[in-house]
Amino acid sequence: MENEEIKYYSVTQYNQAIKNFLDSKEECRNVHIRGEISNFKGHTRGHLYFTLKDEESRINAVMFSFNTDNLNFEPKDGDEVLVDGKISVYVPNGNYQVYVEKMNLAGNGDLLRKFEELKKKLMDEGLFASEHKKAIPKYPLHIGIVTAPTGAAIRDILSTIKRRFPLCETILFPSLVQGEDAKFDIVRQIEKAQEYDLDVLIVGRGGGSIEDLWAFNEEMVARAIYASRIPIISAVGHEPDFTIADFVADLRAPTPTGAAEMAVPNMADIFNYIKQEEIRLNKCIMSKIELLKKSLDTLSTSYVLSNPLASFEIKEQKLDSFITRLNQTIQYRLINAQSRFDSIKKNHILLNPNELFMMYHNTLELYINKLELLNPLNVLGKGYSITKKGNEVIKSSKQLKKKDLVNIKLLDGTIDAIVEGVK
Repeated sequence: MENEEIKYYSVTQYNQAIKNFLDSKEECRNVHIRGEISNFKGHTRGHLYFTLKDEESRINAVMFSFNTDNLNFEPKDGDEVLVDGKISVYVPNGNYQVYVEKMNLAGNGDLLRKFEELKKKLMDEGLFASEHKKAIPKYPLHIGIVTAPTGAAIRDILSTIKRRFPLCETILFPSLVQGEDAKFDIVRQIEKAQEYDLDVLIVGRGGGSIEDLWAFNEEMVARAIYASRIPIISAVGHEPDFTIADFVADLRAPTPTGAAEMAVPNMADIFNYIKQEEIRLNKCIMSKIELLKKSLDTLSTSYVLSNPLASFEIKEQKLDSFITRLNQTIQYRLINAQSRFDSIKKNHILLNPNELFMMYHNTLELYINKLELLNPLNVLGKGYSITKKGNEVIKSSKQLKKKDLVNIKLLDGTIDAIVEGVK
Protein backbone atom coordinates (compact mmCIF):
# COMPACT_ATOMS: atom_id res chain seq x y z
CA MET A 1 0.00 0.00 0.00
CA GLU A 2 2.84 2.35 0.81
CA ASN A 3 4.23 1.96 -2.71
CA GLU A 4 0.86 2.50 -4.44
CA GLU A 5 0.92 5.71 -6.48
CA ILE A 6 -1.70 8.31 -5.57
CA LYS A 7 -3.68 9.70 -8.54
CA TYR A 8 -4.40 13.41 -8.41
CA TYR A 9 -7.22 15.16 -10.33
CA SER A 10 -7.50 18.76 -11.43
CA VAL A 11 -9.91 21.21 -9.82
CA THR A 12 -11.89 21.34 -13.05
CA GLN A 13 -12.22 17.56 -13.08
CA TYR A 14 -13.58 17.52 -9.54
CA ASN A 15 -15.97 20.41 -10.24
CA GLN A 16 -17.15 18.65 -13.39
CA ALA A 17 -17.59 15.39 -11.48
CA ILE A 18 -19.72 17.16 -8.85
CA LYS A 19 -21.78 18.81 -11.63
CA ASN A 20 -22.34 15.44 -13.32
CA PHE A 21 -23.38 13.93 -9.99
CA LEU A 22 -25.94 16.68 -9.30
CA ASP A 23 -27.24 16.62 -12.87
CA SER A 24 -27.90 12.89 -12.58
CA LYS A 25 -30.10 13.23 -9.47
CA GLU A 26 -33.82 13.64 -10.00
CA GLU A 27 -34.18 15.73 -6.86
CA CYS A 28 -31.66 18.22 -8.31
CA ARG A 29 -33.13 18.31 -11.82
CA ASN A 30 -36.56 19.42 -10.66
CA VAL A 31 -36.44 21.75 -7.65
CA HIS A 32 -39.03 24.17 -6.24
CA ILE A 33 -37.70 26.87 -3.90
CA ARG A 34 -39.30 29.72 -2.01
CA GLY A 35 -37.06 32.62 -1.06
CA GLU A 36 -36.36 36.33 -1.08
CA ILE A 37 -34.46 38.01 -3.93
CA SER A 38 -31.28 39.92 -3.06
CA ASN A 39 -28.29 41.21 -5.05
CA PHE A 40 -30.47 41.33 -8.15
CA LYS A 41 -28.65 42.21 -11.41
CA GLY A 42 -30.00 42.24 -14.94
CA HIS A 43 -27.46 41.61 -17.71
CA THR A 44 -27.59 43.57 -20.96
CA ARG A 45 -28.16 40.28 -22.80
CA GLY A 46 -31.34 39.67 -20.82
CA HIS A 47 -30.02 37.16 -18.25
CA LEU A 48 -30.98 37.67 -14.57
CA TYR A 49 -28.50 37.05 -11.72
CA PHE A 50 -29.59 37.13 -8.07
CA THR A 51 -29.45 35.40 -4.68
CA LEU A 52 -32.30 33.52 -3.05
CA LYS A 53 -32.25 33.72 0.75
CA ASP A 54 -34.26 33.03 3.88
CA GLU A 55 -33.52 33.75 7.54
CA GLU A 56 -30.67 31.22 7.79
CA SER A 57 -29.05 30.62 4.38
CA ARG A 58 -28.77 31.66 0.77
CA ILE A 59 -28.10 30.22 -2.72
CA ASN A 60 -27.03 31.85 -5.98
CA ALA A 61 -29.51 31.81 -8.88
CA VAL A 62 -29.49 32.60 -12.60
CA MET A 63 -32.38 32.90 -15.07
CA PHE A 64 -31.37 32.97 -18.72
CA SER A 65 -33.07 35.28 -21.20
CA PHE A 66 -34.85 32.46 -23.06
CA ASN A 67 -36.80 31.72 -19.84
CA THR A 68 -37.69 35.32 -18.94
CA ASP A 69 -40.41 35.70 -21.60
CA ASN A 70 -42.96 34.11 -19.27
CA LEU A 71 -42.28 36.45 -16.34
CA ASN A 72 -45.42 38.32 -15.31
CA PHE A 73 -43.68 40.80 -12.98
CA GLU A 74 -40.48 42.86 -12.74
CA PRO A 75 -38.17 41.11 -10.23
CA LYS A 76 -36.38 43.28 -7.66
CA ASP A 77 -34.58 42.99 -4.33
CA GLY A 78 -36.92 42.10 -1.51
CA ASP A 79 -39.47 40.19 -3.65
CA GLU A 80 -40.49 36.86 -2.18
CA VAL A 81 -40.72 34.43 -5.07
CA LEU A 82 -41.45 30.84 -6.01
CA VAL A 83 -38.93 29.41 -8.47
CA ASP A 84 -38.87 26.19 -10.49
CA GLY A 85 -35.67 24.90 -12.04
CA LYS A 86 -32.63 22.74 -11.37
CA ILE A 87 -29.52 22.82 -9.15
CA SER A 88 -26.14 22.38 -10.77
CA VAL A 89 -22.53 23.55 -10.53
CA TYR A 90 -20.91 26.38 -12.46
CA VAL A 91 -17.64 24.60 -13.19
CA PRO A 92 -15.30 27.64 -13.64
CA ASN A 93 -15.68 28.79 -10.00
CA GLY A 94 -17.07 25.67 -8.36
CA ASN A 95 -20.21 27.43 -7.08
CA TYR A 96 -23.45 25.52 -7.07
CA GLN A 97 -26.53 27.52 -8.01
CA VAL A 98 -30.15 27.37 -9.06
CA TYR A 99 -30.85 27.56 -12.79
CA VAL A 100 -34.31 29.12 -12.74
CA GLU A 101 -36.78 28.16 -15.48
CA LYS A 102 -39.97 29.68 -14.00
CA MET A 103 -40.50 32.33 -11.35
CA ASN A 104 -43.62 33.82 -9.77
CA LEU A 105 -44.29 36.07 -6.85
CA ALA A 106 -45.03 34.12 -3.69
CA GLY A 107 -48.50 34.34 -2.22
CA ASN A 108 -50.31 35.12 -5.50
CA GLY A 109 -47.57 33.55 -7.52
CA ASP A 110 -49.26 30.20 -8.02
CA LEU A 111 -52.52 31.84 -9.02
CA LEU A 112 -50.71 34.09 -11.48
CA ARG A 113 -49.03 31.05 -13.02
CA LYS A 114 -52.38 29.29 -13.39
CA PHE A 115 -53.86 32.49 -14.85
CA GLU A 116 -51.14 32.76 -17.51
CA GLU A 117 -51.31 29.06 -18.37
CA LEU A 118 -55.09 29.13 -18.88
CA LYS A 119 -54.88 32.43 -20.75
CA LYS A 120 -52.39 30.94 -23.22
CA LYS A 121 -54.42 27.75 -23.61
CA LEU A 122 -57.66 29.55 -24.42
CA MET A 123 -55.91 32.06 -26.64
CA ASP A 124 -54.38 29.22 -28.67
CA GLU A 125 -57.86 27.70 -29.02
CA GLY A 126 -59.18 30.99 -30.42
CA LEU A 127 -61.59 31.87 -27.61
CA PHE A 128 -60.26 35.44 -27.51
CA ALA A 129 -60.32 35.99 -31.29
CA SER A 130 -62.12 39.15 -32.43
CA GLU A 131 -64.03 37.30 -35.17
CA HIS A 132 -65.96 35.42 -32.46
CA LYS A 133 -67.06 38.60 -30.67
CA LYS A 134 -70.78 39.38 -30.95
CA ALA A 135 -71.95 42.96 -31.41
CA ILE A 136 -73.70 44.69 -28.51
CA PRO A 137 -77.15 46.00 -29.60
CA LYS A 138 -77.36 49.78 -29.66
CA TYR A 139 -80.81 49.97 -28.07
CA PRO A 140 -81.38 46.87 -25.89
CA LEU A 141 -84.78 46.43 -24.27
CA HIS A 142 -84.02 43.37 -22.14
CA ILE A 143 -80.77 42.98 -20.17
CA GLY A 144 -79.78 40.06 -17.95
CA ILE A 145 -77.37 40.48 -15.02
CA VAL A 146 -75.37 37.61 -13.49
CA THR A 147 -73.95 38.79 -10.18
CA ALA A 148 -74.52 38.69 -6.44
CA PRO A 149 -78.05 39.84 -5.48
CA THR A 150 -76.64 42.19 -2.82
CA GLY A 151 -73.71 44.56 -2.82
CA ALA A 152 -72.47 47.62 -4.64
CA ALA A 153 -72.14 45.94 -8.05
CA ILE A 154 -75.84 45.19 -8.60
CA ARG A 155 -76.86 48.56 -7.14
CA ASP A 156 -74.50 50.41 -9.46
CA ILE A 157 -75.66 48.47 -12.52
CA LEU A 158 -79.39 48.89 -11.86
CA SER A 159 -79.16 52.58 -10.94
CA THR A 160 -77.05 53.35 -14.02
CA ILE A 161 -79.41 51.55 -16.40
CA LYS A 162 -82.48 53.22 -14.84
CA ARG A 163 -80.85 56.64 -15.04
CA ARG A 164 -79.56 56.31 -18.58
CA PHE A 165 -82.23 54.22 -20.33
CA PRO A 166 -85.37 53.61 -18.23
CA LEU A 167 -87.14 51.93 -21.17
CA CYS A 168 -84.92 48.87 -20.64
CA GLU A 169 -86.08 45.94 -18.49
CA THR A 170 -83.56 44.02 -16.36
CA ILE A 171 -83.58 40.44 -15.10
CA LEU A 172 -81.27 39.43 -12.24
CA PHE A 173 -79.77 35.95 -12.23
CA PRO A 174 -78.43 35.83 -8.65
CA SER A 175 -75.14 34.02 -8.29
CA LEU A 176 -72.24 33.45 -5.93
CA VAL A 177 -69.28 35.50 -7.13
CA GLN A 178 -66.63 34.39 -4.62
CA GLY A 179 -65.55 31.11 -3.12
CA GLU A 180 -65.05 27.54 -4.28
CA ASP A 181 -68.66 27.03 -5.47
CA ALA A 182 -68.93 30.37 -7.25
CA LYS A 183 -67.76 29.03 -10.61
CA PHE A 184 -70.54 26.43 -10.72
CA ASP A 185 -73.16 29.02 -9.80
CA ILE A 186 -71.94 31.49 -12.42
CA VAL A 187 -71.99 28.86 -15.18
CA ARG A 188 -75.46 27.69 -14.12
CA GLN A 189 -76.88 31.22 -14.25
CA ILE A 190 -75.27 31.99 -17.64
CA GLU A 191 -76.85 28.83 -19.05
CA LYS A 192 -80.20 29.70 -17.47
CA ALA A 193 -80.10 33.16 -19.06
CA GLN A 194 -79.97 31.53 -22.51
CA GLU A 195 -83.64 30.51 -22.00
CA TYR A 196 -84.74 34.18 -21.90
CA ASP A 197 -85.25 36.69 -24.70
CA LEU A 198 -82.33 38.92 -23.74
CA ASP A 199 -80.45 41.45 -25.83
CA VAL A 200 -77.39 41.66 -23.56
CA LEU A 201 -76.04 39.78 -20.53
CA ILE A 202 -73.80 41.49 -17.96
CA VAL A 203 -71.60 39.10 -15.95
CA GLY A 204 -69.49 40.44 -13.10
CA ARG A 205 -68.89 41.64 -9.57
CA GLY A 206 -67.11 44.39 -7.68
CA GLY A 207 -63.37 44.59 -7.14
CA GLY A 208 -61.22 42.53 -4.81
CA SER A 209 -58.00 40.57 -4.52
CA ILE A 210 -56.98 38.01 -7.10
CA GLU A 211 -58.35 35.32 -4.80
CA ASP A 212 -61.69 37.15 -4.56
CA LEU A 213 -61.94 37.41 -8.34
CA TRP A 214 -60.69 33.91 -9.07
CA ALA A 215 -64.09 32.45 -9.97
CA PHE A 216 -63.94 34.55 -13.13
CA ASN A 217 -60.56 33.00 -14.01
CA GLU A 218 -61.97 29.46 -14.07
CA GLU A 219 -61.94 27.59 -17.38
CA MET A 220 -65.55 26.43 -17.09
CA VAL A 221 -66.75 30.04 -16.66
CA ALA A 222 -64.74 31.13 -19.71
CA ARG A 223 -66.22 28.37 -21.86
CA ALA A 224 -69.77 29.18 -20.69
CA ILE A 225 -69.26 32.82 -21.73
CA TYR A 226 -67.85 31.75 -25.10
CA ALA A 227 -70.81 29.40 -25.72
CA SER A 228 -73.45 32.04 -24.92
CA ARG A 229 -75.73 33.01 -27.80
CA ILE A 230 -76.40 36.30 -25.99
CA PRO A 231 -73.70 39.02 -26.25
CA ILE A 232 -71.91 39.23 -22.91
CA ILE A 233 -70.29 42.25 -21.25
CA SER A 234 -67.85 41.31 -18.50
CA ALA A 235 -67.74 43.62 -15.49
CA VAL A 236 -65.28 42.10 -13.04
CA GLY A 237 -63.46 44.23 -10.48
CA HIS A 238 -62.13 47.72 -11.06
CA GLU A 239 -60.08 49.38 -13.82
CA PRO A 240 -56.71 47.60 -13.32
CA ASP A 241 -58.22 44.14 -12.79
CA PHE A 242 -58.25 41.73 -15.73
CA THR A 243 -59.72 38.22 -15.61
CA ILE A 244 -60.03 35.41 -18.14
CA ALA A 245 -63.72 36.33 -18.39
CA ASP A 246 -62.71 39.78 -19.67
CA PHE A 247 -60.72 38.27 -22.53
CA VAL A 248 -63.40 35.82 -23.70
CA ALA A 249 -66.42 38.15 -23.30
CA ASP A 250 -67.77 40.07 -26.28
CA LEU A 251 -67.00 43.37 -24.51
CA ARG A 252 -64.96 44.16 -21.39
CA ALA A 253 -66.04 46.91 -18.99
CA PRO A 254 -63.60 48.30 -16.41
CA THR A 255 -66.28 48.38 -13.67
CA PRO A 256 -69.89 47.24 -13.13
CA THR A 257 -71.00 50.85 -13.62
CA GLY A 258 -68.97 50.97 -16.85
CA ALA A 259 -70.72 47.78 -18.02
CA ALA A 260 -74.14 49.38 -17.55
CA GLU A 261 -72.99 52.47 -19.45
CA MET A 262 -71.75 50.30 -22.31
CA ALA A 263 -74.91 48.22 -22.36
CA VAL A 264 -77.45 51.04 -22.76
CA PRO A 265 -77.46 54.43 -24.44
CA ASN A 266 -78.00 57.64 -22.52
CA MET A 267 -81.59 58.85 -22.86
CA ALA A 268 -80.39 62.45 -22.80
CA ASP A 269 -78.04 61.68 -25.68
CA ILE A 270 -80.90 60.07 -27.59
CA PHE A 271 -83.14 63.10 -27.09
CA ASN A 272 -80.29 65.36 -28.13
CA TYR A 273 -79.65 63.19 -31.19
CA ILE A 274 -83.34 63.26 -32.13
CA LYS A 275 -83.39 67.05 -31.69
CA GLN A 276 -80.36 67.47 -33.91
CA GLU A 277 -81.86 65.14 -36.51
CA GLU A 278 -85.10 67.13 -36.37
CA ILE A 279 -83.19 70.35 -37.01
CA ARG A 280 -81.27 68.75 -39.87
CA LEU A 281 -84.46 67.27 -41.33
CA ASN A 282 -86.25 70.64 -41.21
CA LYS A 283 -83.29 72.29 -42.89
CA CYS A 284 -83.28 69.62 -45.59
CA ILE A 285 -87.03 69.99 -46.17
CA MET A 286 -86.84 73.78 -46.38
CA SER A 287 -83.85 73.54 -48.69
CA LYS A 288 -85.70 71.07 -50.89
CA ILE A 289 -88.78 73.29 -50.98
CA GLU A 290 -86.69 76.31 -51.97
CA LEU A 291 -84.97 74.29 -54.68
CA LEU A 292 -88.28 73.03 -56.07
CA LYS A 293 -89.75 76.53 -55.92
CA LYS A 294 -86.84 77.88 -57.98
CA SER A 295 -87.29 75.06 -60.46
CA LEU A 296 -91.01 75.85 -60.72
CA ASP A 297 -90.30 79.52 -61.31
CA THR A 298 -87.78 78.64 -64.00
CA LEU A 299 -90.22 76.31 -65.73
CA SER A 300 -93.13 78.74 -65.53
CA THR A 301 -91.10 81.40 -67.35
CA SER A 302 -89.48 79.03 -69.82
CA TYR A 303 -89.87 79.53 -73.60
CA VAL A 304 -91.48 76.11 -74.03
CA LEU A 305 -94.37 76.83 -71.69
CA SER A 306 -94.86 80.37 -72.92
CA ASN A 307 -94.74 79.23 -76.60
CA PRO A 308 -95.95 75.61 -76.54
CA LEU A 309 -96.54 75.43 -80.32
CA ALA A 310 -93.14 76.80 -81.25
CA SER A 311 -91.32 73.52 -80.83
CA PHE A 312 -93.99 71.70 -82.90
CA GLU A 313 -93.73 74.27 -85.69
CA ILE A 314 -89.97 73.73 -85.88
CA LYS A 315 -90.46 69.98 -85.95
CA GLU A 316 -93.12 70.31 -88.70
CA GLN A 317 -90.67 72.25 -90.86
CA LYS A 318 -87.96 69.66 -90.25
CA LEU A 319 -90.42 66.90 -91.20
CA ASP A 320 -91.27 68.66 -94.48
CA SER A 321 -87.57 69.01 -95.22
CA PHE A 322 -86.97 65.31 -94.54
CA ILE A 323 -89.92 64.28 -96.77
CA THR A 324 -88.61 66.48 -99.63
CA ARG A 325 -85.11 65.02 -99.32
CA LEU A 326 -86.55 61.52 -99.21
CA ASN A 327 -88.60 62.01 -102.41
CA GLN A 328 -85.55 63.45 -104.18
CA THR A 329 -83.46 60.49 -103.14
CA ILE A 330 -86.12 58.04 -104.33
CA GLN A 331 -86.40 59.79 -107.73
CA TYR A 332 -82.64 59.82 -108.16
CA ARG A 333 -82.34 56.13 -107.43
CA LEU A 334 -85.25 55.27 -109.78
CA ILE A 335 -83.67 57.22 -112.64
CA ASN A 336 -80.29 55.64 -111.99
CA ALA A 337 -81.79 52.14 -111.93
CA GLN A 338 -83.71 52.78 -115.19
CA SER A 339 -80.52 53.95 -116.86
CA ARG A 340 -78.67 50.84 -115.80
CA PHE A 341 -81.56 48.66 -117.01
CA ASP A 342 -81.56 50.33 -120.45
CA SER A 343 -77.82 49.86 -120.71
CA ILE A 344 -78.15 46.17 -119.94
CA LYS A 345 -80.86 45.74 -122.58
CA LYS A 346 -78.58 47.27 -125.19
CA ASN A 347 -75.67 45.06 -124.19
CA HIS A 348 -73.90 43.31 -127.12
CA ILE A 349 -74.19 39.96 -125.35
CA LEU A 350 -77.94 40.05 -125.18
CA LEU A 351 -78.31 41.32 -128.75
CA ASN A 352 -75.77 38.87 -130.38
CA PRO A 353 -75.41 35.72 -128.22
CA ASN A 354 -74.40 33.51 -131.23
CA GLU A 355 -71.58 35.84 -132.17
CA LEU A 356 -70.25 35.63 -128.60
CA PHE A 357 -70.50 31.81 -128.72
CA MET A 358 -68.58 31.66 -132.02
CA MET A 359 -65.87 33.90 -130.62
CA TYR A 360 -65.29 31.60 -127.65
CA HIS A 361 -65.55 28.50 -129.94
CA ASN A 362 -62.83 29.79 -132.26
CA THR A 363 -60.59 30.57 -129.31
CA LEU A 364 -61.07 27.01 -128.02
CA GLU A 365 -60.21 25.52 -131.42
CA LEU A 366 -57.02 27.56 -131.48
CA TYR A 367 -55.95 26.23 -128.03
CA ILE A 368 -56.74 22.62 -129.14
CA ASN A 369 -54.55 22.96 -132.25
CA LYS A 370 -51.68 24.28 -130.17
CA LEU A 371 -51.99 21.35 -127.78
CA GLU A 372 -51.97 18.89 -130.72
CA LEU A 373 -48.73 20.36 -131.95
CA LEU A 374 -47.18 19.89 -128.52
CA ASN A 375 -48.51 16.31 -128.11
CA PRO A 376 -45.50 13.92 -128.08
CA LEU A 377 -47.66 11.11 -129.51
CA ASN A 378 -47.94 12.97 -132.81
CA VAL A 379 -44.16 12.71 -133.15
CA LEU A 380 -44.38 8.97 -132.60
CA GLY A 381 -46.82 8.75 -135.52
CA LYS A 382 -44.06 9.93 -137.81
CA GLY A 383 -41.87 6.90 -136.97
CA TYR A 384 -40.12 8.24 -133.91
CA SER A 385 -40.01 6.48 -130.53
CA ILE A 386 -39.19 7.28 -126.86
CA THR A 387 -36.62 5.13 -125.06
CA LYS A 388 -36.56 4.95 -121.20
CA LYS A 389 -34.33 3.22 -118.70
CA GLY A 390 -36.60 2.97 -115.72
CA ASN A 391 -38.16 6.43 -115.40
CA GLU A 392 -35.22 8.13 -117.12
CA VAL A 393 -35.72 9.26 -120.75
CA ILE A 394 -32.65 8.31 -122.88
CA LYS A 395 -31.39 11.32 -124.78
CA SER A 396 -27.77 10.13 -125.38
CA SER A 397 -26.03 6.79 -125.96
CA LYS A 398 -23.75 7.68 -123.07
CA GLN A 399 -26.65 7.01 -120.73
CA LEU A 400 -26.61 3.27 -121.70
CA LYS A 401 -24.26 0.34 -121.37
CA LYS A 402 -24.34 -3.26 -122.54
CA LYS A 403 -27.11 -5.46 -121.08
CA ASP A 404 -29.16 -2.47 -119.79
CA LEU A 405 -32.91 -3.15 -119.82
CA VAL A 406 -34.77 -0.43 -121.75
CA ASN A 407 -38.40 0.32 -122.65
CA ILE A 408 -39.19 1.66 -126.14
CA LYS A 409 -42.46 3.62 -126.54
CA LEU A 410 -44.03 3.48 -130.06
CA LEU A 411 -47.27 4.99 -131.31
CA ASP A 412 -49.30 1.83 -130.81
CA GLY A 413 -47.38 0.09 -127.95
CA THR A 414 -44.12 -0.50 -126.09
CA ILE A 415 -41.13 -2.86 -126.52
CA ASP A 416 -38.85 -4.15 -123.74
CA ALA A 417 -35.30 -4.75 -124.96
CA ILE A 418 -31.77 -5.52 -123.72
CA VAL A 419 -28.87 -3.45 -125.01
CA GLU A 420 -26.36 -5.67 -126.92
CA GLY A 421 -23.90 -2.93 -127.57
CA VAL A 422 -23.45 0.83 -127.50
CA LYS A 423 -21.80 2.80 -130.32
